[in-house]
Amino acid sequence: MCSRAWLLAGAGLLAAAAGPAYGADAPPPAPTTPSVQYAVRDLGTLGGTRSEATAIDGGTVVGSSLTSGDAAEHAFAYDLRRHTMTDLGTLGDSSRATGVAGEHVVGESDLSAGGPPHGFVYDLRTRRLADIGTLGGSSTHVTGLDGDTVVGESSLAGDAVTHAFAYSLRTRIMTDLGSLAGPSGTSTAAAVSGTTVVGSSSLPNAPATTTHGFAYSLRTGTMTDLGTLGGSSSTANDVSGAIVVGQSRTAGNRLSAYAYDLRTGVRTDLGFHFLIAQLVSGNTVVGGDGLLSSTYDLTTRATATVGSGRGVTETRQINGNFMAGDNFAPNSFAFVARADTGAFTYLASLGGLNSAAAQVDRHGVVAGSAALPPTDPVAVNGPFHAVVWAPPGSPWTRTRTPNPSARP
Repeated sequence: MCSRAWLLAGAGLLAAAAGPAYGADAPPPAPTTPSVQYAVRDLGTLGGTRSEATAIDGGTVVGSSLTSGDAAEHAFAYDLRRHTMTDLGTLGDSSRATGVAGEHVVGESDLSAGGPPHGFVYDLRTRRLADIGTLGGSSTHVTGLDGDTVVGESSLAGDAVTHAFAYSLRTRIMTDLGSLAGPSGTSTAAAVSGTTVVGSSSLPNAPATTTHGFAYSLRTGTMTDLGTLGGSSSTANDVSGAIVVGQSRTAGNRLSAYAYDLRTGVRTDLGFHFLIAQLVSGNTVVGGDGLLSSTYDLTTRATATVGSGRGVTETRQINGNFMAGDNFAPNSFAFVARADTGAFTYLASLGGLNSAAAQVDRHGVVAGSAALPPTDPVAVNGPFHAVVWAPPGSPWTRTRTPNPSARP
């Protein structure tokens, strides 16, 4: 599952003043739904003043950090077991890690200052950074990771056309997924689940801005047009198993979110309350309307509001029953919530005011960033550091015990 930062940014700005105002020194009141207390751990930096975590898998957290003297931004991997942060280096200039699965970290690195980015894979076992290459053009963008498959988009030779790709971490082969309009069309990949990649593609004999969501089977090598809700265009933004979610124009030319079952071909119109950042895990869909986030159970057709309903709630990711995101009321506070029980928990900063969640694992451990205490008396935040928030009983809540036999 991948984050939809480009969809979320506009919603936060549009509704930043929505809801009741709270004091500048505290988050809004917690909802009455039962919640648990999370511990926060500062992951530090690579020597610079700032860092942020973007993904978590098992005991590994990845993200990016400024290096000593704030000279550059480098991707990092943090081992929660050993309490160590590793600088993953670059392919030339700066780098940013965006995903992790097992022993592999993926992300992007600029080849030179101001130059095009290339996707990379870093092997935590061999400590080797590798360029995943392109489809013939100058750049690649990584947008999703599941198991040993990386997806994104790459420019073709001449940089006039961009196609979705799938890159195998096992074979180190990049596959051009093509487009619904043929070789000259454009396509982008949004997410991958198992052997299914979803995204959006241009259409034959249609303007380039008119797209349809697609599902590409890596097993059969075929791209399926997912159609629309009756209108001219659609997108596919996330996938979990056989369920694809996205947004579409309807016959009345309004925008609506949808869920599509690849097994049955059944399409569910989710309405406008799920138009922002459609995400899916199992049979649970989560999305927003620019003010509130809600969940929809495709089995029971039940809907529920995420959190207190105060301010603006943006869910960044859903993984199993856990969701993570940010609540603006009017300040920004990270949260973790459960889709099954409705429990909702605000996540603490590191002494400053604000925090931001990026990703949650299936055990409810959240990766993100949080503010340190301010050094300026008129500020509310110091620098932001990468953090993890862990529930009670998690091994990541335990502090490191010094080993007296260890050498300095």
